[in-house]
Order: sequence, then C-alpha cells, then structure tokens
Amino acid sequence: MADKMAELGEQVTQALKDSEQFQALQAAFNAMKADTDTYKLFKEFQKIQLDLQQKQMSGQQLTDDEMKHAREVADQVGKIDSIKNLMEAERGVNSMLNQLNKTITQPIQDIYAG
Repeated sequence: MADKMAELGEQVTQALKDSEQFQALQAAFNAMKADTDTYKLFKEFQKIQLDLQQKQMSGQQLTDDEMKHAREVADQVGKIDSIKNLMEAERGVNSMLNQLNKTITQPIQDIYAG
C-alpha cells in the first residue's frame, strides 16, 4: 500500500508541475527574479517574515522597530508589479492545493462526522 501511495504522490507531483497554476507561478517567479534589485528585496522580505514568525513561535515579543521595519519592507514589496503578480500566482496554486487537500481528507472527515 505504501508503494501505491508513493506512486500516486509522484503522479500528483507531475500533475501539479503540468498545471496552468504552477506554470503561471514559475513564470511569475522567473520574471520577478530577473530584476536583481526586486529579487534582493523579495529575499529580504522572506527573511524578515521567517525571523518574525520564529520569534513569535518561541514566545518572544516583537519590538516596535522590528514591526516597523517589517511594515516598511512589506510596503515596498507591495508596490512592485512583478511581486504582486507572483503573489497572485501563489494564490492560484494554493487554491488548487487546498481543494486537493479537501478531496484527500474527506474520508477522514466522514469518519468523524459519524
């Protein structure tokens, strides 16, 4: 049974890669990455998000300066069309994955629905 699940997982992976949503995400990422300054800002934004998330998860309070810096970088990121396009493409992939997850987990939900 584990082999069958692994095989199905590989099929789903390939279907994801072949989907319009994934292709749009790949194209949007490549377009954003082509601009060195934009990509650098994007990476900085990702690092800030990760750092703040880790700090929150460990129970540490975020400082006003950290929050201010995060907002400033987020504002800059939000003004760049290629990053906005990337985020829109991410939403498309996430929507597809959420639907897939709902389909896969429906039998479990049915068990608990009794």
